[in-house]
Amino acid sequence: MIHDFKLPENFLWGAAISANQAEGAFQEDGRGISNIDLIPHGQQRMAVKLGNITHPKILSSEYYPSHDGIDFYHRYKEDIALMAELGLKVFRTSISWSRLFPNGDEREANPKGIAFYQNVFTECKKYGIEPLVTLCHFDIPMGLIIKYGSWRNRKVIDCFVRYADTCFREFSGLVKYWLTFNEINIVLHSPFSGAGIAFEEGENKNQTIYQAAHHMLLASAMAVKLAHRYSADNQIGCMLAGGSFYPYSCNPLDVWESVKKEQENLFFIDVQARGHYPSYAKKLFAEKGVHLIIEDGDLDTLKTTVDFISFSYYASRCVSSDINNKVINDGNVVRSVENPYLQASDWGWVIDPLGLRITMNQLYDRYQKPLFLVENGLGAKDVVEENGDIFDSYRIDYLKRHIEAMKDAVEDGVELMGYIAWSCLDLVSASTGEMSKRYGFIYVDKEDNGSGTFSRKKKKSFYWYQKVIRSNGTVLDI
Repeated sequence: MIHDFKLPENFLWGAAISANQAEGAFQEDGRGISNIDLIPHGQQRMAVKLGNITHPKILSSEYYPSHDGIDFYHRYKEDIALMAELGLKVFRTSISWSRLFPNGDEREANPKGIAFYQNVFTECKKYGIEPLVTLCHFDIPMGLIIKYGSWRNRKVIDCFVRYADTCFREFSGLVKYWLTFNEINIVLHSPFSGAGIAFEEGENKNQTIYQAAHHMLLASAMAVKLAHRYSADNQIGCMLAGGSFYPYSCNPLDVWESVKKEQENLFFIDVQARGHYPSYAKKLFAEKGVHLIIEDGDLDTLKTTVDFISFSYYASRCVSSDINNKVINDGNVVRSVENPYLQASDWGWVIDPLGLRITMNQLYDRYQKPLFLVENGLGAKDVVEENGDIFDSYRIDYLKRHIEAMKDAVEDGVELMGYIAWSCLDLVSASTGEMSKRYGFIYVDKEDNGSGTFSRKKKKSFYWYQKVIRSNGTVLDI
């Protein structure tokens, strides 16, 4: 494939973090406890994430990596200056809901929380960097979980709309690119980290998840309408944890399994992009024992659709109708079969650049709305040499191959707003809670147990990505 295709001049090159993985300062300046603050590093992590611990608590015997993050809360000026040196056109971050509304249901926002984000976005603007802000990036106030049961309760919709309204008002003129929910489909795979859902004994999990999702979809549509009411400049999108589902073989049973998995995965985006539940929803609900409670006016509310489709892409998935007799890839929270044609990262995530091109074509063909690739990166163990250098050529190779595939997709005719690498800086891994699973262009001196100086250091990939941005993606060689 020839890679001399040129991206549009206004293409948005960026990098990302999230509040819950980076900010730290988890109880500072009036911030309330969030669901992520109860997810420990270690043996209990997955049980809490999956919602299998009914009433999780912060225990003195456990380490909670979100409590310190990488101290972005106190170091944001230093970090944004590094982003400006990197040449970012856009910086994706999120707002901690509980930093603005400590319990989630207050009538008025915490002024210190408002001031912090105003300062962050003003600092971005100083350097000509556009913020892309996610309203809810796996970040639910524990007050809403304890009082209402999180998104299983319709009352949380009003709390979210009040929070979104506050954000659009207070950050007007500073932010014009917005996302409602990060990787909304992850509620299917990791209910507590994705949506603050912890299950009661004997509860119908599918019923709870899809009812909660209905409330999240309503809240998303209301937020889109609000954003447009505040400013015609506001562009607001949804977000998918992307990656196509390949059939393990050409056996029609495997192919049909991949079709069903694609539908299950794209279910939420179908609603957010098309404005109604898809035709296959009726059978999907019947198979899962779900009886969705839809109130008068709900279906009209859902007709408000997003401006663009954003998605993350790390890996493709492989499925079989006979999954129990196949080798399982346990590297990702989305369960799949091991693909014999692909290599994997140190954490078992398959490396599939062509899968990005496939995913982009499928999403654009399905929705005919602009796409925005808002997460793509490689989690790897980095070694700091004696002289302080960090030669992360493996990360450069991964990103280079995926950017080439992205360009191929744009040449195929896919409309793409921009490319955002995950991540600007090393931060707490959402999947494992580790710092050693590093993604950043900038090294952060912090270990898995929380020790370290938190000092920042540029990796080899920093200088490589700097050249990529300056050349608008035409210079990709190391």
